[in-house]
Amino acid sequence: MSTDDDAQAAATDMCCASCGNTEGDEVKLKTCAACKLVRYCSVKCQKEHRPQHKARCKERVAELHDEILFQQPESSHLGDCPICLLPQSLYHDDATMMTCCTKIICDGCKFANMAHEMEANLESKCPFCRKPESKSKAECIQNRMNRIEKKDPVAIREHGAWCLEEKDLGGAVTFLTQASNLGDAEAHYQLSKLYRDGEGVEKDSKKEWRLLEKAAVGGHPAARHNLGAREGNKCRYERAKKHYIIAANLGQDDSIKALKQGYEIGFVSKEEFADALRAYQAAKDETNSSQREAAKDYLAKREGW
Repeated sequence: MSTDDDAQAAATDMCCASCGNTEGDEVKLKTCAACKLVRYCSVKCQKEHRPQHKARCKERVAELHDEILFQQPESSHLGDCPICLLPQSLYHDDATMMTCCTKIICDGCKFANMAHEMEANLESKCPFCRKPESKSKAECIQNRMNRIEKKDPVAIREHGAWCLEEKDLGGAVTFLTQASNLGDAEAHYQLSKLYRDGEGVEKDSKKEWRLLEKAAVGGHPAARHNLGAREGNKCRYERAKKHYIIAANLGQDDSIKALKQGYEIGFVSKEEFADALRAYQAAKDETNSSQREAAKDYLAKREGW
């Protein structure tokens, strides 16, 4: 921004955009809640200035929206394993959610805990909170309900997913909506699919899109990939590319494949694809450990018995 632009912005910030009144003891200016660009001394001035300001306000709101939407999350919505503190794998089969505390434990830590308990002939307990593991489906459900009473968004979302499996669409929508309102990225994503398919709710593509965006901002790679696909279908290839790059940087398989296809047909540059491929591989590498590899070997042998 130039010096003249700085001076103009400062002047605009100090006076009412409609009547020019400056802020003082008698005049308190309030900023436009939508764009944050201009200030007004009264509701009357804001309404009178609306025809002049509307187009720029709408443009700035879109800019602010995209600034948030296209930020690279520090991690996926799954975060780190609370025990080994390594990033969680994006593959759900590589971790277990404990119903007692709703913590997601990677297979490496769960396997290490199990091996220790077997060697010492100890009771099977949660690797994180050390409560005895649930011994029945009914006990799992009761544990989840106890967490729901404490407003745990993960437990609320998981109960919504369970309702969906049980074909209780009303319950699924209720609990997923509650978890979504508490900011759970997975709940945003699951709820978006219900609005896409019209399951338990009326089909609503606008709500689906808003929920996908919320999930993507929360670090959900699959939601981010879906946004990229939707933008591509609308021929908005630059926006699609941005979504795919962000998802690939988190280790999302389908997005790196989409970027490869984009590179082959000329929509993605060689440098962009190379950078995304390096970030994708780095994200994958960060989820690896000798303990997790040992768990994979154990599970593979057990399945082969």
